[in-house]
Amino acid sequence: MSSLRCAAVLLVLLLVLDWATVRFALWRAALRLALAGLLFAVLRPARVSAGECWLSSRRLLRERRVRTDLLVSVRCLDGISPRLLLRDAFGGRVELDPDVLVTDPQLWYRLDEGARKSAADGTLLYGATALRRISQRVDRETARAVFKASGLK
Repeated sequence: MSSLRCAAVLLVLLLVLDWATVRFALWRAALRLALAGLLFAVLRPARVSAGECWLSSRRLLRERRVRTDLLVSVRCLDGISPRLLLRDAFGGRVELDPDVLVTDPQLWYRLDEGARKSAADGTLLYGATALRRISQRVDRETARAVFKASGLK
C-alpha cells in the first residue's frame, strides 16, 4: 500500500508543479502518469505464495520458485532491509522479507514443514539457526495476536 501512496504522491506533486508553472499539457500529464506507474511497479512488494513443498516469489518481471523439501541453505541477509535467501538442491533461489512469514503464519507453516523434511533428509546444510530465529519470532507475534484478541494485553 505504501508503494501506491508513493506513486500517487509523486504524480500529484508533478502535476501540481506543471500546473503552477503553467506548462500543463496532456502529453506531459501522460508522461507523469507513466512515471508514477513505473515507480509503483518498482516499489511494489513481491507476492509470496506457497504450496506443498514449494515457495515462490513473484516480482516485477519474473517468478522465482524453490522446493522447500530440498533446501540446501537458508541465509539471513542483514542490511537496510533484512532479507531471507532460500536455495534448493536444483539451484532455485528465492529472496524474501522475513516479515512476510511473520505476518502470514500459513506461509511460515509451509516453509517450516518443507525445511524440517530437508533437515531430516540431510539436504539442509546451512541455515538451521536462521530458521529457528524466524520460528521464535513467528511464535512470539502469534502469541501477541492471541493475547490482544482475547483482551489479555
